[in-house]
Amino acid sequence: MKVITFGEIMLRLAPHGYYRFTQANDFEASFGGGEANVAVSLANFGLDVAFVTKLPAHDVGQCAINDLRKYGVDTSMITRGGDRVGIYYLEKGASQRASQVIYDRAHSAIAEAIPEDFNWSKIFEGVDWFHFTGITPALSDTVAKITLEACKAAKEEGVMISCDLTSVKNCGQVKKLEKSWEN
Repeated sequence: MKVITFGEIMLRLAPHGYYRFTQANDFEASFGGGEANVAVSLANFGLDVAFVTKLPAHDVGQCAINDLRKYGVDTSMITRGGDRVGIYYLEKGASQRASQVIYDRAHSAIAEAIPEDFNWSKIFEGVDWFHFTGITPALSDTVAKITLEACKAAKEEGVMISCDLTSVKNCGQVKKLEKSWEN
């Protein structure tokens, strides 16, 4: 089975251990994002999986790609361009204190992607499954359009489509996507 996931991979910055943001002198850097995490999990189970996104052509963008590759995720369909990798800051919870996340994803490469960045007919060649989350079309009106184009192309190719909407139940972009899907 071949799977495509589509979304944003972000740089994750977290204080060491269970320090709070305000206690931290430095932060551990790693990468994550809903669809990228799914791709890594599926690769760990031995599935053929590729992650599709847009990342800057600078070294931080390359670090994100290298991180996916080390888990066996195909990164050959990642588009390069734009200026920013989205960032999120994670403060791990401890005891009764909940974890806290702060997102900094405005103007990231994927949020500013254009439809021409993705050749969905090529991307879906030989693919069985397409997965994205509800946050992807919520990144911008254009990414909502790109996600809809991806869904239509997947449907044309007979590719199974799954979407995890749990994180953005009331998001306006998701509602727009649902209305467009009905057509």
